[in-house]
Amino acid sequence: MDSQSLIDHPQVCHILFHPRGEEGYAPSSNAIELRFTVERDVSLGGRLYPASASPGPLLLYWHGNGEIAADYDDISQLYTRMGIHFLVVDFRGYGISSGEPSGTALLHDAVAVVEQLPAAVTPHLPGVTHLFVMGRSMGSAAAIEIAYRRPEKIQGFILESAFAHTIALIERLSGLSLQGTSESMGFKNLEKMRSIQTPVLLIHGQSDDLIPVSDSQDLFDTSPSSTKRLVKIPHAGHNDLMLQGMDVYFRAIDQFVSTISNL
Repeated sequence: MDSQSLIDHPQVCHILFHPRGEEGYAPSSNAIELRFTVERDVSLGGRLYPASASPGPLLLYWHGNGEIAADYDDISQLYTRMGIHFLVVDFRGYGISSGEPSGTALLHDAVAVVEQLPAAVTPHLPGVTHLFVMGRSMGSAAAIEIAYRRPEKIQGFILESAFAHTIALIERLSGLSLQGTSESMGFKNLEKMRSIQTPVLLIHGQSDDLIPVSDSQDLFDTSPSSTKRLVKIPHAGHNDLMLQGMDVYFRAIDQFVSTISNL
């Protein structure tokens, strides 16, 4: 296998990605649908939720592997009330996005979307100058890739329930043994983090048994950024961070975005 073939292997992609469409979802009354062409005949769908304040910062959000952008219709209001314009983009094969998901596609598409953001967003949000990126769980790989490849495009990034070690994650999700497999064959989140100077906020549940909080601790410890913070939410697992610590969760995001935006 080459250095990226593991995260594109059909069996691994079946473990890492669980795409589903928007069937059964009512049209959103408060979102603007955006499209991003990431490859010939492949486009990603996104939902943009503008805040009433303008211009305000824009947060580009990459969701988890079992979610779609439409799942964030209600949650989006918690961001827009803070004056943050909120944009959720689906992976390939998710929501209204075309194509098939893979590890390499996720990383490629993350950068492609950031490159197209000004043209896509400016007609709806003129004057937006502060861009933040956030990734949850699998989406953390997309957020780290953007911070690694295009640091000049963003003011800061947020990682929720992020993973540092791809091989260990695949083993936990699948029950397979990948002993002897090099981390260089994964997403290389930890390696990328070593050179990212961009301000970063990490949020993780202390009782997460899918991606242990030690992964975020490793990412935090590795980060050379002079502006970094790790928030651990007691009693929270992988999918109940807001339930267990909503106030702490959103206060940390609000403080991070407002502080960096005012620098």
